[in-house]
Amino acid sequence: MATDFKASHVADEKRLNSSDDEKGFPPPAYSGAGDHEAGAGMLQPGEPRELSRALKGRHMQMIAIGTTYKLTLINSRTPAYAHIQIQEDQLALDSLSALELIGFIVIGAMLLFTVQALGELAVLYPVNGAFYMYAVRFIDPAWGFAMGWEYALSWLIILPFEITAAGITIEFWRDDINIGVWTAVFLTLLILVQFFAVRGYGEVEFVLGIMKIIAVIGFIFLGVIIDCGGVPSDNRGYIGARYWHDPGAFRNGFKGFCSVFVTAAFAFAGTELVGLAAAEAEDPRKTLPKATRQVFWRIAVFYILSLFILGLILRSDNEDLLGASGANTKASPFVLAIQEAGIKGLPSVFNAVITLSVISVANSATFASTRTLQALAKNRMAPRVLQYVDPQGRPLWCIVLQLVFGLLAFINEADVGTQVFTWLLSLSALNNLFVWASICLSHIRFRRGWAAQGHTLDELPYTAQFGVIGSYIGFILNILALAATFYVSLFPIGGDPNAEAFFTTFLSAPIAIALYVGWKIKTRGGPGMYVRAHQMDVLTGLREFNPEILSTEKKQQWGIRNIPMRLYHAVFV
Repeated sequence: MATDFKASHVADEKRLNSSDDEKGFPPPAYSGAGDHEAGAGMLQPGEPRELSRALKGRHMQMIAIGTTYKLTLINSRTPAYAHIQIQEDQLALDSLSALELIGFIVIGAMLLFTVQALGELAVLYPVNGAFYMYAVRFIDPAWGFAMGWEYALSWLIILPFEITAAGITIEFWRDDINIGVWTAVFLTLLILVQFFAVRGYGEVEFVLGIMKIIAVIGFIFLGVIIDCGGVPSDNRGYIGARYWHDPGAFRNGFKGFCSVFVTAAFAFAGTELVGLAAAEAEDPRKTLPKATRQVFWRIAVFYILSLFILGLILRSDNEDLLGASGANTKASPFVLAIQEAGIKGLPSVFNAVITLSVISVANSATFASTRTLQALAKNRMAPRVLQYVDPQGRPLWCIVLQLVFGLLAFINEADVGTQVFTWLLSLSALNNLFVWASICLSHIRFRRGWAAQGHTLDELPYTAQFGVIGSYIGFILNILALAATFYVSLFPIGGDPNAEAFFTTFLSAPIAIALYVGWKIKTRGGPGMYVRAHQMDVLTGLREFNPEILSTEKKQQWGIRNIPMRLYHAVFV
C-alpha cells in the first residue's frame, strides 16, 4: 500500500512540473515525492536555507492557546477595531453586553471549523507561509498573493501599535516618564528575543502564555466571588444579573450586534498562528492535531466565560469603560471590575499581566509577519532579498524589516500620532476575517483536488473533525461577519453614513481587491479565475508517512473501548 501511495505521488509530480510559470503559478520552492524535507540539510547552490525546526509540543500548545489572549478581554478596544464610527462623541460598541457575548460565541464557533481545516492542511503540508501557500495552490495564486501581503502587512502595522500599548500600560504606575522611553525599552527587548531564533519566540510565548492563562482563570473565580457579594470591601453586595437588566443586555439592537464582529475578530486574531508555526515544529504530525483540538474548547471557556463574568460584575455603560482606547489599562474591563469591588493591590497585578500580554502580541507580530514575508519572497511574490535565511534558521532581512516598522511607535510623540495609528490599523481591520475565510475555502478546494487526483481520505494523516461540511459552515460565517461589518460601517450607530467612518473599518477590503487584480495583471490572468482540481499542486511540502501505520493508529483511536479517552483528548489534549 505504501509503495502504491509513493508511486502515485511520483506520477502526479511529473504532471504538475510542466510550465508552472505559463499557468500563472509561482514556481515551487522545492519538489519531489515523499518526504520533501528529507534533504533539507543538503543546500543546493542558490537555494535558500530552510527555517529552523525547534518548536516543541509545549510551544505549539501555548502558541495555539496563549497567543490568542492578546489584548482581547484585557482591552480589545483599539481606535480602528472597536470604534466603528469616527466621531468621538459616539459609541459604536457596547461592551460586556449580551450582544458582545453572542458575537464572541459566533466567532468562536466559526474558528472551531477554521482551525480544524487548518490543522488538516498543516499536518499534511507543514510549509512556511501555511494558509497563504494553501490559497495560492488550492484557490488562486492572485488571491494567495493578496492574502499573503494583507496578512504580513497587518502584523507589520500591529507591532508598533503594541509597543506603544505596552508603554501606555506603564502609565498606570508612572505617568511622569515620556512614553518614548518605554517604546525604546520594549523594542530593545524584542530585538534581544530575535537572537534566539524561533526557539526564543517559542519560549517567550510559553512563559507569557502560562501567566496569562493563570491570570484569566484567577479572575473567573474572583468574578464569581464578587458577583455573589463575597468581597467585604464591595458595597454593592449580591449583584447577580442586575446589570443585565439595568442598563440592559441588548443595547443598540441589530447594529450593536453587527459592530461586535470586528472586535471579536481582532480578539481571536493569532489563533491561526499554530498553522504558521507548523513549518518550524519538530514533529507537526503529533503536536499540531493536539494544538488544534485544544483551541476552541479552551477559548470557549476563557473567552466566553470571562466575558460572561465581566458582564455580570461591571456595567456596560461604565464611563471609564466607554472611554477605553488602545491599551489604556485605566479603562480595562479587568482592572475596572477589580477597582469597582474595592480590592487593593490586585489592579496592579492585572496591569502587569496586561503589560506582558501586549509584549506577547508584539512578539507574535514579529513571528507572523517575518515568516509570511519569507514565504512570499521564496515564491517570487516579494523582493527576493527577503527569502534569505541565516545559518541559525532566521529570516534575517524580514526580521530587520519588521523591527524597522517597530520604529513607527515613536509617531505617538507627534500630535497627530493617534490619527496616524487609526488609519494604519484600518489597513488590517478585516484581514483576520479574510484569512479565516481563505483557510476554509482552501480546505474545500483541497479536498476536491485531492479526490480528483485519485487520492482518498485514508491517506491523510489527520482529518478535520467536521470534514468539509465544517469548512463550508466556517466560510459562510466569515462571509456573514464581513457583511455585518460592511453594514455597520456604512450605517454607523448613532450617525449618518460618511466616507471617513466607512474606510476606517473597511479599508482593507479594497486593498485586497487591488492586490488581487494587480497580480492577475502581472500574470496575464493565469491560471484563470481559480485553480482547477486537476491542476492543483498536492505534492510540494508533503511529508511522507506510512499509510499502514496510520491505518492502525486510526483503528486504535476509534475503538469502542477508547471512547472515554477520545472525549478527554478532544477537550483537553
